[in-house]
Amino acid sequence: MADRVLMITWGRPIPGREERGLEVFNEALGINGRKQQEGKIESFDVALLNPNGVIDGYIAVRGSVDQLSLLQEDEEFRRNMIDASLVVEDLSVTMGYCDQGVAREVELYQDAIGKVPQSA
Repeated sequence: MADRVLMITWGRPIPGREERGLEVFNEALGINGRKQQEGKIESFDVALLNPNGVIDGYIAVRGSVDQLSLLQEDEEFRRNMIDASLVVEDLSVTMGYCDQGVAREVELYQDAIGKVPQSA
């Protein structure tokens, strides 16, 4: 089971680049679909959000740390992220934790809290 997530988020499309933006989005879905079929990632989720001025959508790719590290070094993935950076604002690619990985991160956080004086 996956314990890591690669969160790809983006803001509004750059005016005049909307058509290319849709092409890049569809390419990203194809890349992730193939990677999942090949067993190179565990799964991915996609969401398009209501207008909010911050994030227009995300792709959450789940897998192991090794799978997601290899994905980030994959040339096809990297080219797609470069293409995306040219058609949307605020593109972000961030590694994080999911599922069983969350429990371990909470343990680390709790340990750290114990070292910080608490005040009311």
